[in-house]
Parts: sequence; C-alpha cells; structure tokens
Amino acid sequence: MRRVSRSDDVLKVHRLAHGGGSAALLEWLAARLGGWTGVVHADPGAEPASAAGAVAGREQGQRPPEAAVHGAAEMAARGVRSAVLHGAGSATLLFALDTGRTLAAVLPLPHPPDAAALLADAAVPLALVLRAEEAERREGRAAIAEARAREAVLRLLMNGGLAAAHQIAEALRPSLPDPIRLYVAECRTGRRAEVTRLCQELTGGRAWIVPCPVYVRHLIILVPADAPAVSADHDPLAGALTAVAPDCAVGVSGELALSQAPTAYTQAFHALAVARGRGERHARFGPGPELALAAHEAGADWAGALLAPLHAYEPRRPQDPGGQELRATAHAWLNFGSHATRLLRVHRNTLSARIRLVEALLGLDLARLGDQAALSLALRLTPGAGRGSGTAAPAAAPGLDAVLRDPRLTEWARSHLSRLTGPDAPAGARATVRTWLAHDARLVPAAAALGVSVPGARKRLARIEVLLERSLLQSPSVRYDLWLAHRAEELAE
Repeated sequence: MRRVSRSDDVLKVHRLAHGGGSAALLEWLAARLGGWTGVVHADPGAEPASAAGAVAGREQGQRPPEAAVHGAAEMAARGVRSAVLHGAGSATLLFALDTGRTLAAVLPLPHPPDAAALLADAAVPLALVLRAEEAERREGRAAIAEARAREAVLRLLMNGGLAAAHQIAEALRPSLPDPIRLYVAECRTGRRAEVTRLCQELTGGRAWIVPCPVYVRHLIILVPADAPAVSADHDPLAGALTAVAPDCAVGVSGELALSQAPTAYTQAFHALAVARGRGERHARFGPGPELALAAHEAGADWAGALLAPLHAYEPRRPQDPGGQELRATAHAWLNFGSHATRLLRVHRNTLSARIRLVEALLGLDLARLGDQAALSLALRLTPGAGRGSGTAAPAAAPGLDAVLRDPRLTEWARSHLSRLTGPDAPAGARATVRTWLAHDARLVPAAAALGVSVPGARKRLARIEVLLERSLLQSPSVRYDLWLAHRAEELAE
C-alpha cells in the first residue's frame, strides 16, 4: 500500500476546504487521525454559531471534550499560537485560527507522528473557509432581514402607515413612488428572481418589489406612474413580464396615490383574474363605479357608528391586540380568509380568536356573507381610526339598509350588476351569482342549489369573473360588493 505523503494530505485538505467546507474537512481530519477533531472557542460563553462546524468529526453535534475547551482557554490566556497538552492516555493538539477560535484534536496515545504537521497544514485553509462560511451566513441573514423589512413596508402601506413606510423605504432604497401603478405578477416561484431582475431593469431600478406574503406565486410591484408609458391597451412592462414564461400573468391597477395602495392592490388582483383568460396574459383594471365613492356621504356616519366599539376597545393585558390591531386583522381576514395567517404572521387559532372578538365587539356574525359585506364596507369608509373613534355608537346612526336605500347606492348597484344581464353575459349569470351569494359564497351548497357539479359551478363563476373583470373565486373577491349591490337593488324594488 502506497504511503500517504505530506503533499498528498495538503492537497486533500485544500480540496475538502474548497469543495466540502469546514464540516467535511473536520470530518476527514477526525477519521485520518483517529480521534476527536473540531473547532472550539477560547471563550466558553461565545455564541456557537460564530464557528461553523465547531463540533465535527466522530462526535459531531456533541459538546467538545473538556480537554479541548480547557486547552483553547489556556492558549488564549498565554497568548501562544500552538500547544500540546498531555492527559491520561490522550494528547490534545491545538492550533490558533482567528478571532479566538482554535483547531483542536484530542487523540489517543500514541497518536500518529504526522498529526501536528497535518493540523498545522490544515489550520490556514480551515480559517479561510470558516471566514467564508461566516460571511455567507451574514449575507443570508442580511437578505432575510431586508426581505422582512420590505414586507413590513408593504404591511404599513396596506394599513395606512404611510409615514413609517416612507422612513423604512428610504433606508432600503429605492424610495417609494407616488403616484403609483401597482402590478401583481403571478409566476412560478423559480421565475420570481428573473421577473424581479427584468422589472428593475425596465424601470431603471425605481420599482418597489415585494414577494406577496399570502400567495407564494405572486410578486407585488409598485411602479412610478410615469414610467414606462401605459395606455388602456398597451403596457410594455406587463408585456415584457408575461414574455418571461408562458405561465406568467400580470394584473395592473390604475394610477393612484401611494396612500391608496390597498385600493391599487385590489384593482391589480381583479385585473389578474381577467389576465389569466387572455392570450396576452396581462390586463389593466377596468374602471367602473366605486362603491366607497358612491357610499361615502350616505354611509360615513353608519360606518363610524358600527366600528366605534372596535376603535374604542382597550385590551385588558398589554400583550393582547388593541382596537387598531383588531381592525387590521379583520381587514386581512376579509381579504384573504384563512390565508391571513401568512400576512399577519399569527397562528390560525390566534386569528380565529381575534375574529371572534371582533364579532363580539361589533355584534356581527361573520359566518354570514351579509355581515362580512357590512364590515368590509365600513372599513373602506373609515380609513384609520375612522369617524366615531373612542366614542359609543350614536343613537341616531342609520342602519345599513338605510344607507343602501340612498339613490346614489341604487344607481351604483344597477350599474354594477348590469353586466350580468348584458348581451355578453352567459346564460343564467345573474341566477348563478344570486344563488352563490345566497349560500354565503360557498361553492358546494351553491352547486347543489343550482343542480350542477362543484367543478361546473366553478366554471360558471370563472366565466363571470371575465365578464365582470373582477375576481370572484380567489380573495380579495368582489363578492362583498355583489352582495351589497343585490341588497341595494332589492330595497329599491
């Protein structure tokens, strides 16, 4: 058998350091020398993560032997770069690396005669690879921190925290655009990096891009309204993004102020539902009558009165959610249902408990679509704390039916529902929607009432999505506006 030379060992050490990292190198040293080999820190209280592969070899995952820990501390105290400590039946060989780290080997006696030379040769490449791994970990932590900060900016925008969002965005760059067009790009997760790169390239680095915290296939993109030029039937950015892959689709909002980011997101999401059925795979939000505008004057007092108990709520314990946090929870739940746990980063049981508390405070049954629609409208009519915050509901506040009887709401409702009976509407579109809403927008009982299969009911609603240019089956859904429109029409009749 050929004798292994020192040059062979040095070559092996460098190959392992380059290809396998510190863990592979330490594992090989342990096997080559027949003992425990690892990296220990001179300070026993130091953070273990500061030395990658700190405990490797035959006892990987266990604490380093006491002899190695004691030897590293002695070396640091004496200011020496290498040492050999002899114990009962073993020898501990130590070589200083950097920043208080020491390469240690605890070997049974007699140990291989070339052990000291091998460890000395391994010390330099090991120190280098440890530094590289630590830099990589720091870069990974920085990337995670930036991603979470960008997500925090998105949350602040969606909950009205415009000033705080601007402050964080200024540190991360680019600055938040205002006014904006908001794009929701849907693509495979493996394509998101390519879509992000292309979007930054086409906007000159001015786009603010955040992976959607709810839908893993979605990217939310805030683009300055002035770049690139867009018309109703031409959007070069959306066209370029959909050209990345055949399964990519893009929905685009209208041009809105940054303070209207929640509205812009809803518009882009509805446009995305239309884009999926188009050959060009992108669509811009089709303008239509806005419920919040039509209902603002007639419904502001009602909305303030309905939400007053929520805005005035003070939790009994400091760690419990207050009124504003409950409001944000209700808004997220109405928009995303059970997926709101991803947006709020809470457990599903926490979400359920908060929704039950909102129900109790407001006297609503949020299992019913009608009460969901009422809460959705009230939240849209009272940005932030809203009118009536901190006060009891006024006795003279109108009810929802009184608001929906307003002639402006009647006109809005008829305009909103007109497409369901227009010349382009599929047969039975109005009846399908009415039955679906009557069963609280639940597909299974609606399909049974319509006498069709669940896939058949889903296909009918998907065709109606294209007709209305609004999302029905996926949240945020237009189902609340449809329920309110039907109710306003019933009251007018």
